[in-house]
Amino acid sequence: MSTPTVQRRVNPNFITEIIDEDLKAGRYSQIVTRFPPEPNGYAHLGHAIASYLNWGIAQDYGGLFRLRMDDTNPQTERQEYAEALVRDLAWLGLRWDGKVEYASDYFEDLYQMALRLIQKGLAYVDSIPHEEMVRLRGSVEVPGTPSPYRQRSIEENLELFQRMRAGEFPTGAHVLRAKIDLASPNMKLRDPVLYRIVHAEHYRTGTTWPIYPSYDFAQAPTDALIGVTHSLCSLEFVDNRAIYDWLMEHLWGEPRPRQYEFGRRSLEYTVVSKRKLLKLIAGGHVTGWDDPRMPTLAGQRRRGVTPEALRTFAKSVGISRTNRTVDIALLEHAIREDLNLRAPRVMAVIRPLKVVLTNLEAESTLSLRYWPDDVVRGSPDGLVARPNGERVRPEEAVRPVPLTPELYIEADDFEVEPPPGFKRLTPGGTVRLRGAGLIRCDEYLRDATGQVCELRCTWLGEAGKASGVIHWVSATQSLRAEFRLYDRLFRVPLPESEAKELEEEEEGETREDRDFLSFLNPQSLEVRQGWVEASVASDPPETRYQFERLGYFWPDPLDSKPGALVFNRIVGLRDSWKGAEGPRPKGEPRAPKEEKGQGPGQVVLSAQEQARFERFKGQGVGEADARVLARDPALEAYLNQAARWAPVAHLASWVVNELGSSIREGSNKVSPAALAELVALVQGGEINTRIAKDVLAEAQSSGENPAEIVRARGLRQVNDSAALEAVLDRILAAHPDQVAAYRGGKTGLLGFFVGQVMRETGGQANPQTVRELVLRRLG
Repeated sequence: MSTPTVQRRVNPNFITEIIDEDLKAGRYSQIVTRFPPEPNGYAHLGHAIASYLNWGIAQDYGGLFRLRMDDTNPQTERQEYAEALVRDLAWLGLRWDGKVEYASDYFEDLYQMALRLIQKGLAYVDSIPHEEMVRLRGSVEVPGTPSPYRQRSIEENLELFQRMRAGEFPTGAHVLRAKIDLASPNMKLRDPVLYRIVHAEHYRTGTTWPIYPSYDFAQAPTDALIGVTHSLCSLEFVDNRAIYDWLMEHLWGEPRPRQYEFGRRSLEYTVVSKRKLLKLIAGGHVTGWDDPRMPTLAGQRRRGVTPEALRTFAKSVGISRTNRTVDIALLEHAIREDLNLRAPRVMAVIRPLKVVLTNLEAESTLSLRYWPDDVVRGSPDGLVARPNGERVRPEEAVRPVPLTPELYIEADDFEVEPPPGFKRLTPGGTVRLRGAGLIRCDEYLRDATGQVCELRCTWLGEAGKASGVIHWVSATQSLRAEFRLYDRLFRVPLPESEAKELEEEEEGETREDRDFLSFLNPQSLEVRQGWVEASVASDPPETRYQFERLGYFWPDPLDSKPGALVFNRIVGLRDSWKGAEGPRPKGEPRAPKEEKGQGPGQVVLSAQEQARFERFKGQGVGEADARVLARDPALEAYLNQAARWAPVAHLASWVVNELGSSIREGSNKVSPAALAELVALVQGGEINTRIAKDVLAEAQSSGENPAEIVRARGLRQVNDSAALEAVLDRILAAHPDQVAAYRGGKTGLLGFFVGQVMRETGGQANPQTVRELVLRRLG
C-alpha cells in the first residue's frame, strides 16, 4: 500500500524541526504564530512570503495564527495603512484567529512592565542627547561608556518615567533604557532604548500617550501577552534576539515565546523598502500604492494576479537561514501556471492593421472554443468552465465570433520584406486565421507616411497549407479597448545593489545622483488602443483571459467600464523579457539584441540560449530553472561540472536557487563534486531537503565539505518505514486517549505523535516520513 501524499502549506525546514522538537519535549501544548506588520505602508510581496510562512506553520500544526499591528511609531503610521494591511492579507487568503490586534492595545500593559524593570533596577531614564548616547555606546572593539545618568536611583527613575508618561517633557528630552551590559560584543545589548518621548497624535490612541515603546521593547512582551510560541522574523533581527530573551527572562515565566530568524527573500527587478516605494509614488513614477507595477499586494491584485498564485509562489520560495534573491521568473511561472487553468482563450488585437477580404461577401458567425486540448485533457471530471463559472462539456464552452469582410490583425503579423524564418503574412503569402480558415495577401496599401495601413486578401476557406496561424478580430463587430502593457518596473535585476556599486565606483557622484531610480524601466507601461472580441461584454467583470498570442489580461477594476474597456496585462505567455542595456550585476550575461516584431524591452532567448533551454528541459529540469541556466553561463558551467557525479535534474534547483547568487558573485565555497555528494544524500533519503539547505548554508560560511558536516553531526535520518511503524505502534498503544481525541477532530495532536516518535528514535527519524505514517495510520 502506497503512502498518501501529505498536503502541507509549508515545506519542512529548520523552523519546523524546532517546532517538532518543542512538541516532543512538551514545551507547548499548542503552536501559536503571529505576523506583526507596521502600518506605515501597504503590504508587499515580502510580507506575503513572511505572513504565509507564519500562517502556514500554524495551519500545519493545528495551531493558532495571530495578526497584530506593530503600531508604536505615531509619526509614520496611519489608519489607511492598517486597513490596507488587513484587507490585503485577507485577500491573500490568510485567516487569523480572533480579532486583529494592535500593539497599541497593550500600551498600558507595556508601561506597567517598564515600571517593573525600573523597580528591579534594570532600567533607567537617560537624559543625554541622542548623538552623545551613540558615541558613548563605543564600537565593536571599544566597550561602551556609562551615561552620567546610569546610576540614578530607582526612586528618581520612577518619578522621571511617570512624569514622561504625564507629558511634562518635550519630545526627545529623555529616554528609558534597559540596564544590561555596556561591554557586550552584541551592540544591541549596550543599554537599548525601551521608551522615547514623542508628542504626536497616534491614529488609534490620539494624544493619550506622549511616550511610545521601541520595537525591541514592544515585540517580546506583546508576543507573550497574546500567547505566541514561535516568534519568526527576518535575519536582520538576529542580534535583537538577545534583547527579546533578556526581556522574557525578567518579565515572563514559562512557557514563553522564543524568537527565530530566517533569511530574507528579495525579488529581482523589485524594491520593497517602504521608503523607496513612497519615493516612487511621490516622484510620480507610479500612480499609487495600487499601481499594477508595484510589488504591493494591492498592485498585484489590481494587475490581475490571483491570491492562489501568490500563495503558490510563497510556498515555492521556502525559507532557510540565509538571505536569497529570488529569480522573478519563479513568480511569473506561478502566475502563468495559475492562469493557464482559469483564463478562457479569446482574441484581441492591440496593434491593429486592417484586412479586407475581397471575396467574402456575407458575414458568418463562428463558434470557437474557450479552452485548448491540454486544459481539457487535464480536467479531472472532463468538464471545463465558461467565463461565468458554469462547468460544461468542452464542446459547450464556446463563444460566437463573427467573421466579416473587414478584419483587424496585428501589424507585427505582416512584413513586406520578411526576415528569415518569418511565419506570418507576407505579400503573396498565406496564413491561417485562428478558427476561420486561410487567407492570401494579394495587395497592401500605404498611408501618407509610408506605413502599411491596409491589406487586400482572399479568403481561401479551410483547405490548404499555411506558413503560420495568427489571431484576428472583426473590424465591424468587435469592441474598442485600451490595453495597458505592464512590464517590470526596473531594467536591472538588483536596482539597489547597482545604485550602491555605482556610488562607490563613480567619483563625484552622490547617492542622490545615482540611486535606485536611475534604473527604472522607461517601458514599464505601454498603452495601446485596439480591439477585442465582442463576446467579453457578457462576461463577469473579474474574468481573466488569455488573449491568444499576447498574454494574460483582465479588465482594470477601477478604470474599465462598459463602452470604455481597459485591460491590464497580468503576465506574458512566456519569460521573454530582458532589461535594457546598462550596468549589470557581476556575472550576469548581457541581453541579446531585440528581435523583429518585439516591443521595447521585449526579446526572446537567443538561438544558443534557446538550445540550452531545450536541452535542460529535456534533462528533466523545470522550466523556470532551465530558463535561468540558459541565460547564465556561470551557473551552466558549474552545473555541467557537478553533472559528472549526479543527474542534472537533481542538481539544477540547488545550483539556481541555493548557490546562484554566490556563484555569480564569485564567493561560492562549495565545489561541484561536494554539491553532488550532498544532493545524493537527499535523493537517497539519508537527509531531507531542509537539513541539506542548512548544511549548505553552513558550508558556504565555513568552507567545509557539506557531506562531512552531515557525517560529523550525525544528521542522517531513519527512513525505514517498517522500523518506524513498529515504534509508532508502541506509541499509539501507549496513548489511547490521544488517539481517540485525534480521531475526534483534534488534529493538532499530529505534532504530539510525531514528537513521540522523534524522541523514541533519538531525533534520527525523518519527520516527514513519520508524519505520513501517522496520517496513514490515524486516517
